[in-house]
Amino acid sequence: MILADSEIKRRLEIGDLIVENNFWYDVNKQIWPASLDFRLWKTFKYYRKSSLTLLDPTKGDSINNLVEAEFDTKTPFILHPWDFVLWVTMEKIKIPDDLVARCEWRSSIWRLWVVIHSTAGFIDPGFEGTITLEITNINNVPIALYPWMRIWQFAFESMLWKVEIPYNKRKWSKYMHQLKPEGSRIVEDEY
Repeated sequence: MILADSEIKRRLEIGDLIVENNFWYDVNKQIWPASLDFRLWKTFKYYRKSSLTLLDPTKGDSINNLVEAEFDTKTPFILHPWDFVLWVTMEKIKIPDDLVARCEWRSSIWRLWVVIHSTAGFIDPGFEGTITLEITNINNVPIALYPWMRIWQFAFESMLWKVEIPYNKRKWSKYMHQLKPEGSRIVEDEY
């Protein structure tokens, strides 16, 4: 069952669900009828295409070939057609053991033909940290993105029971406590 705004607020108030901002901004302004908006932060990573002919995730290329960048909060980032960036949310989140979060891009962003995450929109119970957004411009024109933009929304779903081993207790949880955008860590998968 998806949590309504009143239940999101209640769980934030009791500290069961935690959303921290990097600034004073009131998280209640980001709550909608059945979701919570998240915003872009100023840190992102991208692949320098001119120096790559192939990404081989089994060799760690998906992490080692990322370039990290940061810019001030008043300068737009120009996302060119078909460019791909990994961007981090301004907010850090801690999800309790009985909730999952489903992440979707906001309709206002999709109407610009900016795709966020395509498929990686599931956040496990017990996850803590910022969220890495996978962003692609599928429009034919460049689009300006700014830190502080509300670009993504979370819908929280309750589970019938708490999970047996939440994300924060699994030894192979690769993205726990991330603060910056993280590239694919598929090379760390256990086979």
